[in-house]
Amino acid sequence: MRHKGPWSKERIDEFLQETRIPVRLACNGASGHPVLISLWFIPLGEAIWCATQRTARIASMLSRDPRCAFEVSVEQPPYCGVRGRAVAVLHDDRGEEILRKLIDRYLGNSNSALARFLLARADSETAIAIEPQSLISWDFRERMRDAV
Repeated sequence: MRHKGPWSKERIDEFLQETRIPVRLACNGASGHPVLISLWFIPLGEAIWCATQRTARIASMLSRDPRCAFEVSVEQPPYCGVRGRAVAVLHDDRGEEILRKLIDRYLGNSNSALARFLLARADSETAIAIEPQSLISWDFRERMRDAV
């Protein structure tokens, strides 16, 4: 996998591990227009994993065309982040497993009403493995130091 930008692959992996905001995932809609969706993610191995309902539009779009792009970037200045091109692979057999990992990562435990709602539908979840083909990092913290 190729990577460009100021960060090493190790720094990119560290950033993805420590960042708790949704990944923005872009895929190709049936009309040919790009579609963008935000999903919780967890980096595991060389993939960025998400979960969604098997009947979700994003699942059908990725089944039809697995090419995608993604971005994880901080929402407040100074800006930094990672984006890339990828291929997405759906894993129906790992839907509940990944959903549970996402709940732990974003909610801390499964005691909230949201966690209970999501887990009640866990048997119809599919996991999405976003397998990056290229990565680009950027880091404007030094450039923006005196602007924030």
